[in-house]
Amino acid sequence: QVQVAESGGGLVHPGGSLRLSCAASGSIFAIDAMGWYRQAPGKQRELVATITSGGTTNYADSVKGRFTISSDNAKDTVYLQMNSLKPEDTAVYYCNADLREAWGTFGKNYWGKGTLVTVSS
Repeated sequence: QVQVAESGGGLVHPGGSLRLSCAASGSIFAIDAMGWYRQAPGKQRELVATITSGGTTNYADSVKGRFTISSDNAKDTVYLQMNSLKPEDTAVYYCNADLREAWGTFGKNYWGKGTLVTVSS
């Protein structure tokens, strides 16, 4: 079994910073990509940032220049450094992992349960 778990959410003032972490654990042969998505109240889940095993990153336009995604492949962990936070960044942030559980198998997609980030004064 595979588990994906986020941590690091909380309340922060506008302009502040927060770092989220996400670790994948369990029966993992290889992780092809990990990413962060978010869902604000009353809105659909949206992509925030992704990173491949080779280090290629992708960001939503709304977070470019403010958020940075990074990974520690040895720990099967991905991070999201969020700077210059705005009230509109308030959302539940979900971690996603696209991974293979054994050699020769197809990739599967796993989601964490989410961590709440609230940006408010």
